[in-house]
Amino acid sequence: MGIESIEEKKAKVLMELRNYKPVKREETKDEIKYIAEDKDGNKVIVLCIIGKAVGIKHIRQIAKDMEEIGAVRALVISDGRYTRSAKAGAKKHNIELIPKWFPPFNIFEHELVPKHEILPPEEVKKLLEKYKIKPYQLPWIRASDPAVIAIGAKPGDVIKITRKSPTAGEAVVYRYVVG
Repeated sequence: MGIESIEEKKAKVLMELRNYKPVKREETKDEIKYIAEDKDGNKVIVLCIIGKAVGIKHIRQIAKDMEEIGAVRALVISDGRYTRSAKAGAKKHNIELIPKWFPPFNIFEHELVPKHEILPPEEVKKLLEKYKIKPYQLPWIRASDPAVIAIGAKPGDVIKITRKSPTAGEAVVYRYVVG
């Protein structure tokens, strides 16, 4: 096997943070593919592409692999760039492209990064009714925020952020994820 690549470290961190259980690992010269299961038992593909740009050819292959095994989503982690056509194709096939600047460690282990979690729809409804607001009236957080990427939130989701506070003990805030 050899030395673990940065992409594989990122994949392991993302699988841990999103509670994906790795089921199978396949490795070629420039790709490492994990088949994993999410907390609901759905299959997920986590693909590390090492040393090259990701194009539409990769996206089509991943979409084909997803269809073959019945995966509901896929993550692609690469140190190369993503072509425009790859980005467009990824949106169509529920494939998430992880930016190359995403850190290869668990950001939530740092004392200054608070706990982030996606709020379930029923809790979002209660929150909005309590304050008599629409989701977009909450403070916003970008979908490109590393914490949002780490937990797998998408635009339209509401995130609950729990911070430690020296005076209040614990402070809870909510953010609306925007693209």
